[in-house]
Amino acid sequence: MTGAVRRGSRPARRNESSGFPRPQAKNAQSAEKNYERYLALARAEALRGDRIAAENYFQHAEHYFRSMAKNAN
Repeated sequence: MTGAVRRGSRPARRNESSGFPRPQAKNAQSAEKNYERYLALARAEALRGDRIAAENYFQHAEHYFRSMAKNAN
C-alpha cells in the first residue's frame, strides 16, 4: 500500500488549534500581560510536577519577554 493514506491519519494543518491558547500581542501592555500569564501557568505546572508543560509555558513566556524587549527599543 505505498502512497496510500490511511483513514483517520492526516497531516496537521497550521491553522488548526493545537489546544494551547494563542493570544496575539498587539502592544507592549499585551506582551507584558501575556508574559505574566504564561509565567504563572509555568509556575503552576512546575508546582504540580509537570516539567514538560512547565517548560512549554516558560518558552511561551520567554517569547513575550523578548517581544517586550524589542518594543522597548
